[in-house]
Amino acid sequence: MTEVVPAIPAIAPGPAVPVRSRGKLAAYVALTKPRIIELLLVTTVPAMIVAERGMPATWLILATLVGGTLAAAGANATNMVIDRDIDKLMKRTSKRPLVTGEITPRNALVFAIALEVGAAAWLALVVNPLSAALAVAATLFYVFVYSLWLKRTSTQNIVIGGAAGAVPVLVGWAAVTNELAIAPFVMFAIIFVWTPPHFWALAIRYRADYAAADVPMLPVVASFDDTAKRIVAYTVVLWATSLAFWPLGSMSVLYGAAAVALGGMFTWKAVQLARSHRPDLAMRLFKFSITYITLLFGAMAADQLLLH
Repeated sequence: MTEVVPAIPAIAPGPAVPVRSRGKLAAYVALTKPRIIELLLVTTVPAMIVAERGMPATWLILATLVGGTLAAAGANATNMVIDRDIDKLMKRTSKRPLVTGEITPRNALVFAIALEVGAAAWLALVVNPLSAALAVAATLFYVFVYSLWLKRTSTQNIVIGGAAGAVPVLVGWAAVTNELAIAPFVMFAIIFVWTPPHFWALAIRYRADYAAADVPMLPVVASFDDTAKRIVAYTVVLWATSLAFWPLGSMSVLYGAAAVALGGMFTWKAVQLARSHRPDLAMRLFKFSITYITLLFGAMAADQLLLH
């Protein structure tokens, strides 16, 4: 709103100028959702170490991480292009670069496609074609199945769509072995089952945001009690899946002890949320879920590096 001050001639307002709170480079980086990429890469390296039963060549780790980063960045940027209409309705996402006008949708889409093409070419030529195919498949699933279809239409959006975030372990395994086996699919299942309680805890905190944008995340369409009960159920299944990896992944007691302890802590915190009826505990659970997945996959790597 323009404030009119007496004795000062009014000045005709010019065209609206978008708020630019950061440099152009920083805006493009924000478009890729770097924090999400970090979490994906946390699972990729341990998968490579387990596949190698030791430390893979440094160049292979770096090459896989470069390709994985480009693929995830492209997928995230495409997601922002698709979600720009609802992002402006949500306080949590209202400062994203497409909402503020720092980047145009066309430029963002060109940027995203360039990243994906670069990722596919890099992985295919430097790592192997299987890892490239898996990375591309994950992007297509995330964009077309989750972002364009499920996110706005189904309460199962994050349950099914979370599969895209589990693919990096398959990429890491394929980068080392050029094939897939039971073990990487169990690792995939761990992340797949972990995603709903992880994201639903966040969605409880931002329930009003999702409601304003008419996105049917579970906490929006279900009661707090129902959401919390489902979170508990998924953490129990997650605990069981992580324990199944102990024998199926040929892991030793180091990983087994970590899976028992971490799974127990995650489940207990989920039960506390369900019993307390306190939405503020949801963010604590969300933050712990990140610690959980980081330590669990770290234990996989440590198991192979220290005890094999």
